[in-house]
Amino acid sequence: MTTVHRSAPAPLALAGFFAAVAAVAVVGSLAATRSRDVYTALAQPPWAPPSWLFGPVWTVLYILIAVSGWLFWRAPGTRAGFAWYAAGLVLNAAWTPLFFAAGAYTLALAEIVLLDIVIAGTAAVFRRRSRTAAALQLPYLAWTLFATALNAAIVVLNP
Repeated sequence: MTTVHRSAPAPLALAGFFAAVAAVAVVGSLAATRSRDVYTALAQPPWAPPSWLFGPVWTVLYILIAVSGWLFWRAPGTRAGFAWYAAGLVLNAAWTPLFFAAGAYTLALAEIVLLDIVIAGTAAVFRRRSRTAAALQLPYLAWTLFATALNAAIVVLNP
């Protein structure tokens, strides 16, 4: 494993983490231009949240994800955990286009299950170097597990 040599100042690195997470958010927002219409047109379980809730929740989660990555970056050690983190960002970016733009609800379900696993793996790897970085992944994992259950219910209710 390679030891991280941090040459970027911490505020610049934090900005980089926010930029990476913002790129994921932009991909999601571009793919979700009709998300409110699609979401409300679907048969949903009674526990499905209102569509307006997703924006504020994801805003908070994206902030936590960026800070988590930055804290892990700041902790001494190797870069190994960043593969998990990067995979989570890629999977996060892929779900919205699959679900809302492509209407591929079953494929989106399989993809979000993989995302759940990757977020859990990220938290486990991050915990070795920064308990705070790992803890900041837990709300993300909790919400994504909830989204997985909602995705599964939508698959069942919308054959």
